[in-house]
Amino acid sequence: MNRIGIRDLVEFTLRSGDLNARLNSNNTAKQGARIHRKLQKQRFSDYDAEYYLDKTLKINNIDFHLDGRADAVKMSEKSAEIVEIKTSDVEFKQLPDSILTLYWGQIKTYAYLLMDKFPQYDEVNLTLTYVQTPDDIIHSEHLTISKDDAKQFFDHLIKEYEEWLKLRTDIIKKRNQTAKQMKFPFAKFRKGQRELAAVVYKTIASQKHLFTQAPTGTGKTISTLFPAVKAMGEDLANRIFYLTAKQSTRAVAQEAMDLMMKKGLFIKSITLSAKEKITFKEEADLKPEDNPYMIGYYDRLKPAIKDALEHENEITFETIQQYARQYKIDPFEFSLDLSQFCDVIICDYNYLFDPQVHLQRYFTVEDSDNVFLIDEAHNLVNRSRDMYSAQLSNRPLDNLIKQSKDNVEENEALHKALKSFKRSYTINTKPLTDGDENYVNLDHLLKAFNKQVSHLSDVISDWLAKDHDDDELNDAIVDYYFQLISYQKISDWFDDTFKTRLFYDRDGYVIVKLFCMDPSYFLAQSLQLGGSAILFSATLSPMDYYQRVLGDEDDSLTYEMSSPFEDSHQQIIMTNYIETTYKKRDQSITPIVQTIDAMIKSKTGHYLIFLPSTHYLTQVVEAFQKKHPTIDTIVQKSHMEPDERQDFINTFKHDDNRTLVGFALLGGIFCEGIDLKGTHLIGVGIVSVGLPGLNPENDLIKHFFDAENGHGFDFAYQLPGLNNVFQAAGRLIRTNKDLGNVVLMDRRFQQRRYRRFFPRNWNSRNLATSYNLKQTQQLLQNFWRRH
Repeated sequence: MNRIGIRDLVEFTLRSGDLNARLNSNNTAKQGARIHRKLQKQRFSDYDAEYYLDKTLKINNIDFHLDGRADAVKMSEKSAEIVEIKTSDVEFKQLPDSILTLYWGQIKTYAYLLMDKFPQYDEVNLTLTYVQTPDDIIHSEHLTISKDDAKQFFDHLIKEYEEWLKLRTDIIKKRNQTAKQMKFPFAKFRKGQRELAAVVYKTIASQKHLFTQAPTGTGKTISTLFPAVKAMGEDLANRIFYLTAKQSTRAVAQEAMDLMMKKGLFIKSITLSAKEKITFKEEADLKPEDNPYMIGYYDRLKPAIKDALEHENEITFETIQQYARQYKIDPFEFSLDLSQFCDVIICDYNYLFDPQVHLQRYFTVEDSDNVFLIDEAHNLVNRSRDMYSAQLSNRPLDNLIKQSKDNVEENEALHKALKSFKRSYTINTKPLTDGDENYVNLDHLLKAFNKQVSHLSDVISDWLAKDHDDDELNDAIVDYYFQLISYQKISDWFDDTFKTRLFYDRDGYVIVKLFCMDPSYFLAQSLQLGGSAILFSATLSPMDYYQRVLGDEDDSLTYEMSSPFEDSHQQIIMTNYIETTYKKRDQSITPIVQTIDAMIKSKTGHYLIFLPSTHYLTQVVEAFQKKHPTIDTIVQKSHMEPDERQDFINTFKHDDNRTLVGFALLGGIFCEGIDLKGTHLIGVGIVSVGLPGLNPENDLIKHFFDAENGHGFDFAYQLPGLNNVFQAAGRLIRTNKDLGNVVLMDRRFQQRRYRRFFPRNWNSRNLATSYNLKQTQQLLQNFWRRH
């Protein structure tokens, strides 16, 4: 059933005027949530908090489920009261009428639904409680609304929204009809594709979670999107979220949607981009009240949405900017508002999983009609640790204190709070600064420090509410304010899966970090916001490890797809004569270069060599180029702009009769997500078993999982390292015509602890061990003779 949030209904229908960044900010929402909980406990303790109200509406012969939660409701036999709590740092008397209209519109809608549910009430008392931060100044307004007035208001609201619901229902009807009729967009399924698509469809139909591994080159994107769209045609789903870690995989999802549209599918698909990427350059330094794309935003929004929906099906970065510029509205907010009318939303992991930036319009309550397709799910392990970790530094404090001193009258409270926070920072980090170690790990929050974080963020919030001439100070304060808010948010989640870390940065400044060792609970909570979730990757092995760290459910499903390519098309050589442990690295340079030499002499073509660190890579490159000054080489740099990355990849995409050797970082940007078919790549060399560097945070993960299941080293080091290896090896065979060799340059690959995790298509038919360079040369030459 199609869900409509009460707040979404009210805001879309009644909103007008400017886009107000302060009133709409995510940080205001976070602060508001804390105040809501506080007031619900203190002032409204005898009320029912977060009271759920809903109603099913039939419009254009399609059912819509309208629902929401009132902040507090109190009912007796003869009377009822609804309380709505709103929060911002703007004084109540300065709130524009357009905002008050939304506040009262929301509470009046709750009143109608309550009297519809309990017809004994002829009227309901409404209380709007407004809290002005940071001083928590409370202002309340009261109103009594009759059943007739509430119904009249609600009917008007629905009538206004009906045009948009009809637009949406027309899209849904045509979408479902064409989805039912749509055939698989290729002439035939690749080996294993039909089975994978069937498992995905059944998972969506049964509303479960699926962990699935499908080798590179098997068409994972279309094999998941196609059955999800088919499920839409059978009313088993209403919205698909295709979640990715990288821009390159979002582009592949767009291509898959385009392919299905060309085969007759009518559907609305949108790709969301990060705010900093899609916002117009001319907006960057403008305040909201001076930004022409925010002034009158809501007055121009609906015509822009209608125009885009009538003329576009695949809505991309360029499409969004085109319409935003045409209607002079902010492109980022426009993309979010437009997405509410779309069937497929292609976006970054953050929009579902990150507590700082997740999409509140979709992910505040569960919606069983949502389908989550989570691409390259192995990336979510480290990404989610970052999402649920936060840190502060004392680096900016001296400069902020100095700058705020310049205008004492205007900045007195800010200056005083910054100095107080610096003293607190010094006192609370004494376990580090008074010791001899470079870091300290604590099992608890620094409660006194957290109070100072909260106080400083409140003072800054108050300071930011006023106009200031010093743009440099303003920008610096805003940056630090966001860090404080992030730290506060994560501290609310702190439990035994976290540590408080105190350590020095490279320049000797002190960092306080809340480090999440195991975010699986939070991932599970996010996945519960949809009806089904498909987590897939070419490297999701061993499956039980990924199920454990990615929020597994007791009844979740698993499926491992066999490689559609002949095992004999690739040879995997384990070199038993190369040792790459840290102590042996200098001695390993010569045999590594000799092995690369054997690869390129066995057949002219393009090769990629992966190494585990920048220093190691530089050593090998220098030695190789000294031995082969005439061979074309291309080397990954420590930082590469998007066009430089594309140039690196394009260098391989030439069917030329030359030897090209690329050097890249294992686990880096070229380790996954690049598609080099046929003669574009005929050999991959992988140096080391890919273990992440030894560091205090990986050790914390190790100790955490050692205590839980005795597999700490596997979870913290070995399995993440092997994933990098398997991803790098997966660059090689992309089609059933591709041929090539993967050379594993580390004798540890011979150990059972590593070989037991090898992919199923690395087996006795294509896996060989070489005990010396001559044997490697023979194995390579024999492979190419056979082919």
